[in-house]
Amino acid sequence: MTDVDDLIELFESEAERDRPATDRPDVGIIMGSDSDLDVMSGAYDALTDLGFEELTDYDDPPGADLTFETWVVSAHRTPHLMYAYAETAAERGLEVIIAGAGGKSADLPNMTASIAYPIPVIGVPVQEKSVDSVLGMPTGAPITAVDAGKSYNAALSAALIIARQHEDLRQRLIDLHDERQRDVAAVSEALHSQGTPGFRENR
Repeated sequence: MTDVDDLIELFESEAERDRPATDRPDVGIIMGSDSDLDVMSGAYDALTDLGFEELTDYDDPPGADLTFETWVVSAHRTPHLMYAYAETAAERGLEVIIAGAGGKSADLPNMTASIAYPIPVIGVPVQEKSVDSVLGMPTGAPITAVDAGKSYNAALSAALIIARQHEDLRQRLIDLHDERQRDVAAVSEALHSQGTPGFRENR
């Protein structure tokens, strides 16, 4: 069975390996508990909508031009693992980290941002009561954060950062935005043409 020391060793060894950039994850998604996955899966959805593929085996990368990885890293139960993940992030190829945590002491995004600096970290409060904890960074220790539960938006923000150096991703973001606009236009036209009672009945 894998233990925390095994994962720490994995992150440290990956940081030392000489790999092509295409074999390294671009985005890291971390959460404090697997119970956060229902909320954090929105980040998975957004990235895959944009053509990213999930890297699940460092020795067998998916071969996509953009990839992401997903881990459970608890700031309170496995602080050494959190430190190893954040400290090795740059050497392992990560350009952005999306970190989600719940509860009133949602420290994973903040601590990760401090350790991984200057890699951008986007915090996701998993619950409403987590918002103040995720946002509560002192001056000079920056973190970007989204509203409670909005991991999809966190992933879009991560993609926007990467797209500054990736024209194909920039176009995918534009295409996704245009698709959303068309969806709104279609709904608006249907509501107008069917009237409120008809639209309610048909949707």
